[in-house]
Amino acid sequence: MREPAVYIMANKRNGTLYVGVTSNLARRVWEHREGILSGFTKQYGCKILVWYEMHQDMPHAIFREKQIKAGSRKKKLALIEALNPEWRDLYEGLAGQVIASTVIASPEGARQSRPAAGLPRRCAPRNDGNIL
Repeated sequence: MREPAVYIMANKRNGTLYVGVTSNLARRVWEHREGILSGFTKQYGCKILVWYEMHQDMPHAIFREKQIKAGSRKKKLALIEALNPEWRDLYEGLAGQVIASTVIASPEGARQSRPAAGLPRRCAPRNDGNIL
């Protein structure tokens, strides 16, 4: 079972940000942290998971990722500060624990809240995210 998620990685507090989407958050963040895949996060050392949002399906997650990427840096920082004001690395809490309530935006503009759920164990890696 896949659980799509949108996430933000950083290299330090108020540092370089990376927004991505994945169907397996724990695995993808591990790949960023370990430098498994070459790219932006490896080049700029974005290894800290500072924000994420779980979604019901990939189309909603991709829609939300595009919303966030289109927003200003100030808006991205506000998302992080609202969930994680201390900029803790949220990766440690991904082992199936409910970390935060997330807001899900649909392409139709409807918004609903639901708790973040446990993460799947496997999925194919994706090429996701862009620089900010």
